[in-house]
Amino acid sequence: MRFADIQGNSEVLKALGGMVSSGRIPHALMFSEPDGGPAWSVAMAYLQYLYCQSPVDGDSCGACPSCNRIGKLIHPDVHFIFPVTAGQACSSLMPQLRTLVQENPRFTEAELGAALGIDAKSSLIPVAESREILSQLSLSALEGGWRAVLIYLPEKMNQEAANRLLKAIEEPEPRTQFILITHAPEKVLQTISSRCLRLQLGGEVKAPEFDSPELLDDLMEALLSHDLFAALEAGERISALPSRENAKAFCKFAADAMRNLFLQQQGLGLPQTGSGNAAGWASRARKTFPRAAMACFNTAYRLIDRNVNAKIVFTDMVNKLSQVI
Repeated sequence: MRFADIQGNSEVLKALGGMVSSGRIPHALMFSEPDGGPAWSVAMAYLQYLYCQSPVDGDSCGACPSCNRIGKLIHPDVHFIFPVTAGQACSSLMPQLRTLVQENPRFTEAELGAALGIDAKSSLIPVAESREILSQLSLSALEGGWRAVLIYLPEKMNQEAANRLLKAIEEPEPRTQFILITHAPEKVLQTISSRCLRLQLGGEVKAPEFDSPELLDDLMEALLSHDLFAALEAGERISALPSRENAKAFCKFAADAMRNLFLQQQGLGLPQTGSGNAAGWASRARKTFPRAAMACFNTAYRLIDRNVNAKIVFTDMVNKLSQVI
C-alpha cells in the first residue's frame, strides 16, 4: 500500500509523508476513524514509506523487499496488537489478520471478529499482549532499522495492559514507532492519548446492513396480535443474532421502520428506506407507538454497544413495546 493508492485524506497523507522525508518522526501516532474507515490503509502506507529502501517522490517504491514484507504484514520488526478473547494470542491469529487485510483493508470491527472467529464473544487486549510486545522491543531490530508496533483499538486495552505500555510510549527506545488506530478516542487511556500525535481520518463508511427483516416482521405481528409469548420468542431470536454488530444493525433497521410507520400514519408517504411493511402496521398500531418504539430500539442499541447481555436487553425491549403497542 502506497500513499498514491489511497483516496481522500490528502492533507493527512501529505503530513505523514513530510514527517518521514524530513526525519521528524513522532514516536507515537494515533489515528481516529469511524468503524470501517481508512486508517489501516493509511498506517500501512506510512510504515511502507518509513521502511522503504528506495523511496520515490515522497512515497514508497512498492517493490523493494521491505515494501513487500510490510504489505504482507510479515516484516519481522513490525508487531501487531488487536483485541482477542481469553486464552488467545495475537501471534497465533496473524494468518487470519493478514488474509483479512489483504482482501479488505477497510474492514470493520465485526468483520475482524468474524475473521478471527470471535465475533460473538467479548474481546479485549490483555496484559499478556503488552508483556509480549515489551519483550520484543527489548531486542534489537532484526533488520537494523525501525521497530514499529501497531495497536488496533487501544480503547479495548484493560487497565493493566495500558499501564504496562505507557512507559514504552512515553519514553520509547530510539527508532521505535507506535501507531494506534481507534474508533473511540475518548475511551483511550488519557495518559496514552496525550503522548500521541492525533490525526483524524474521514471517509465514507458503508453503514451496516440488516439482512433478516423477518425478525422485525415477526416481532411486530406478535405485538400487534397482543401475543406476548410469540413476541418474547421473537425477542429470543433477535438476542441470538451472531454478533453485537448484527444486534445493533437490527436496532437501526427497526428504528428506521418506526420512522416509516410514523410517516405512514401521518399520511406523508414512505421514504425508500427501512421496512416495507409499515403500511400494513399503520392502521393496527396506536399513533403514539412509533415514537415510543423508536425510543425502545435506540435504548437497546446503546445497551448492546455497551456490551450488556443481549438476552436481557431484548427481553426488556419486548416487554416495553408490548405496553405501548
